[in-house]
Amino acid sequence: MPIKDAELVRAKLWLARKIEGSLPDKIVLERTPETVKLIQERFLMAQKHAKIEIPAHLERPFFDELLDEILGFGPLEPLLQDDTVTEVMVNRADQVYVERKGKMALSDAQFLDNAHVEQVINKIIKPLGRFVNKDSPLVDARLPDGSRVNAVVSPCAIDGANITIRKFSKNPFTIKDLIGFGSIGEDMAQFLKAAVVSKLNIVVSGGTGSGKTTLLNVLSSFIPEGDRIVTIEDAAELSLLQPHVVRLETKKPSRVGDTEVSIRDLVINSLRMRPERIVVGECRGGEALDMLQAMNTGHDGSLTTIHANSPRDTISRLETLVLMAGMDLPLSVVRKQIAAAVDLIVQQTRLRDGSRKVTSITEVTGMEGEMVVMQEIFRFDETGVDGEKVLGEFAPGGGRPNCEPRLRQHGFTLPATMFISGASVRGRRR
Repeated sequence: MPIKDAELVRAKLWLARKIEGSLPDKIVLERTPETVKLIQERFLMAQKHAKIEIPAHLERPFFDELLDEILGFGPLEPLLQDDTVTEVMVNRADQVYVERKGKMALSDAQFLDNAHVEQVINKIIKPLGRFVNKDSPLVDARLPDGSRVNAVVSPCAIDGANITIRKFSKNPFTIKDLIGFGSIGEDMAQFLKAAVVSKLNIVVSGGTGSGKTTLLNVLSSFIPEGDRIVTIEDAAELSLLQPHVVRLETKKPSRVGDTEVSIRDLVINSLRMRPERIVVGECRGGEALDMLQAMNTGHDGSLTTIHANSPRDTISRLETLVLMAGMDLPLSVVRKQIAAAVDLIVQQTRLRDGSRKVTSITEVTGMEGEMVVMQEIFRFDETGVDGEKVLGEFAPGGGRPNCEPRLRQHGFTLPATMFISGASVRGRRR
């Protein structure tokens, strides 16, 4: 249990700042035996000098929390080290929520006050050359392990500074993991692998926290090792194991008046880097137009994610994002661009029981009049509820995909039974 006594917490923070200021400038603040020993020596000296009394039963937790303040991120450190926690949400100093297995719960972690929260925010963003203050109260960053961080301070944060951390998996999930979790069926996985290798352009759509980035990372793992890949992200989360990868990340202004490099800037620049595959962490603005143009001009096999609640919504969302690019394009032209560029839309959904599933794999087949035409290749059908758990099965849509000849050209001959409604779909019952 964290120490709650306010006076002890104040003493801990004071000691942490005192010890940090006394450490050699060249020391690397990592949790090594040598560093811990040095901090312990400085702690005993500072405690004795300041005459700080610590109850005997709290001496060990006090020192552990002191180490977290100096070498980690304060009250958040135990949560970041807990592999069962997938997300950490600091609403205010005395309210920290966590997500475990898709479920939210209030944790025991607390900060002393709003200033304590801001100290941790500054500790996160300082190594990245970013800043946050009343004039620039929003910041995106990442932890050393790749976890994604968003922070908001006053005046935008009404109840005090808040932090949201999407934890980075130490061992990135594989397609076998997703099948084991019941997130995707085996036939669906086989089809998506064939689609990625065959250079189909794929958009992963879904709501916040639905697992889009995790799925994008898994799909990216199917890209052949010989392909030159350029990844573009706001905060680097993708973990590709292929050797020929160039990773790009946006740059926020480090001070007022400094230059900003956006996702759109990086997408445009990536076209000069001879990419064979472009992987954009998320399209959320005018970069959607540049992404579509890249897909339409020889950069097949590109991947991205987008916020949308269904494949049809994904088309509408793409239309809106393209128009945000500032180009005065007729909607019919935009739709033709989308229909020509996007081959598959993979819908990822977080169900009400907290589980995350691929609920639809939809093929974009072209235009019919002014409408983008699509057909569903696979879907997830709910069949009931067992307690809080949502039951269902993965099933084929019933139609043969139009991209099948292209898959065959790349050596994938998929059986017709894979796509027939009512056929036995391996791994579909979860």
